[in-house]
Amino acid sequence: MIYVCIPCYNEAPTVGLLLWKIRQVFSGFPREYHLLLIDDGSTDATAEVLEPYTRVLPLTMLRHESRLGYAASVEALLRLAVQRTDRPKRDGAILMHADFAHSPSFIPDFLRRLESGADIVVAQSTVTGESSRARRLLRRFAPLLLRGRVRVPGVADVVSGFLAFRLVVLKNAIRGQEGPLLTSDGWTANAELIGKTARHARRVDTIPAVERHDLRQRPSRIEPWDTALSVWQGRWKLRLPARQTAEDRSSGHRAEPTAAEAEPEDETVKSP
Repeated sequence: MIYVCIPCYNEAPTVGLLLWKIRQVFSGFPREYHLLLIDDGSTDATAEVLEPYTRVLPLTMLRHESRLGYAASVEALLRLAVQRTDRPKRDGAILMHADFAHSPSFIPDFLRRLESGADIVVAQSTVTGESSRARRLLRRFAPLLLRGRVRVPGVADVVSGFLAFRLVVLKNAIRGQEGPLLTSDGWTANAELIGKTARHARRVDTIPAVERHDLRQRPSRIEPWDTALSVWQGRWKLRLPARQTAEDRSSGHRAEPTAAEAEPEDETVKSP
């Protein structure tokens, strides 16, 4: 089973089309799937748009009565996927946005990587269609603001919100965390999610993707200065556990940091 997890806030113009496009992808790339969507206290017509889809798609819809934020929505969806699976080593979850920035056409690439043995797959995206130069630059360089805190070999775009996981990795990350898995929000929460789950993964892959901002049917919610400040401040609050070895994973013990993790090399991270 593949759980497609979609946090949603005031995305009435795009969320229905997104769900239908996901259905078309799975029709041509047949895998058992289920859509998990959370309406994070939307004040537009999101609930009304989604209601008919619950009758024709394999869709579970949750709702927060008031907005709790991106990180709370993502964690609720991923925890629900972990709770529902009875085969966490085989089943997977894909996290994507409801504003159509992430195209469902990349879902088969995620699934091929999971089926070939990857535990986590990160979409390293080229951003297109963003009219604001400040937001383009921020999206490009935000991963660099988190360098040294979140380091996963081969992953440059640590703020990517387009991800796939083998559910056993999420299960182990949740089980190994006291309290909420995600303690930050926004782009920093994406980096925290990648960093914490990668500690339990044997293999992390990346795929090239396109992040389109010209299909969004609302103004951007990214305020460049506020977001840059939030990412920079969040950098100092991130506390990631040490990476686990295969022996530690099987025994349930926590490993000490490797030398590379304790003393990050001063190397330039490629921008996505």
